[in-house]
Amino acid sequence: MVHVPNSVTRRRRAVWFGLTPMTQRHLISGLLFISPWLVGVLIFTFYPIASSFYYSLTNYDVISAPRFIGFENYVNAFTTDPIFYQAISNTLFYAVVFLPLNLVVAVSVALLLNLQVRGLAAYRTLFFLPSIVPDIAAAMLWAWILNPQFGLINMLLKTLGLPTLGWLSDPYWSKPALILIGLWGFGGSMVIYLAALQDIPQHLYEAAEIDGAGVSAKTWHVTLPMLTPTIFFNLVLGLIGAFQYFTTAFVVTGGSGGPAGSTTFYAMMIYNNAFRYFKMGYASALSWMLFAFVFLVTWLIFKTSGRWVYYEGERA
Repeated sequence: MVHVPNSVTRRRRAVWFGLTPMTQRHLISGLLFISPWLVGVLIFTFYPIASSFYYSLTNYDVISAPRFIGFENYVNAFTTDPIFYQAISNTLFYAVVFLPLNLVVAVSVALLLNLQVRGLAAYRTLFFLPSIVPDIAAAMLWAWILNPQFGLINMLLKTLGLPTLGWLSDPYWSKPALILIGLWGFGGSMVIYLAALQDIPQHLYEAAEIDGAGVSAKTWHVTLPMLTPTIFFNLVLGLIGAFQYFTTAFVVTGGSGGPAGSTTFYAMMIYNNAFRYFKMGYASALSWMLFAFVFLVTWLIFKTSGRWVYYEGERA
C-alpha cells in the first residue's frame, strides 16, 4: 500500500526556513558559485582579524608561541610607551590640518575646472596627473625637491633672497612638508567634486539669479549645499586615510620617524613594533585601538551628518 502524504505534510517538506524548493535551489547554486570568494574572505579577512585580536591579548614575538597576558598590551601603550602619545599627536596634527586644506583646495580647483574655458580638458588632465603617481615615486621626488641643501624650493627661496627652510630635516617643518606632499595629489577628490558639480540641477542657479543672487551668493547658497553629500563622502574616506598615513613618511624618513620623532605617525609605530621589534602582540593591540578610534570618529560624523548634509528631494 502506497502512503500519500497529505497537503500539510507536503507543505512542511517543501518549505525550508520559509523558502520554496525553487528558492532553495537558487540559494544553493548561488552559494556554490561564490564559494571561492567566501573561502577567500574567511581565510584572508576574517581569520586574520580574529587572530590579530587574540594576539593583542598575548606576548607574541613571532619566534616563540604567544603567551596570554590579557589587556596588558593596551595598558602598556598608555602607561609605559613614550612614543605612543607622540605618534598620536603627530597623526592628529596631520589629520586636523591636512583634511580641511585638502577639502578647500580640491573644491576650489573643481570650481575653476567647471568653468567653460578653452583648453579645459588639458587643465583637468594636468591637475589630475599627480594623483596617479605612485606614493613611493612621489615621496622620492619630493624628498629631492625639499632637500635643504640642493632642493628646488630652497634654491628658489635663495634666488628670491628669502631664508631657506629645513623642511624634512627640521622637526618644526617636517609635518608641514608632508602635508604639502599630500596636497599635491588632490586630483582624486577633485574629480569627484567636479562630477558632483556637473550633477547640480541648473534650475537652482536660474532660480537664484531670478532672486538677484550673484556669483558668491550662488556658490554659498546653492553650490556648497549641493556638494555636502560629496564632501561627506570624501571626509569619511580622507579621515580613515589620514589616520592610516604611512607610505610617504616611511619613504622620506626611512622609517626612522625623524627628525626628533616629528614624523612618527601611528601607522609607522605599528609597523616598527611588528616588523622591526617583532612585538606582534603589542602591534596588534595598537591596531585594534586605531580601529576603535576611527570607528568612533566615523560614527560621530555619521550621527552629525544630518545637520549639515543636504540631499535633494528630502524635506528640511
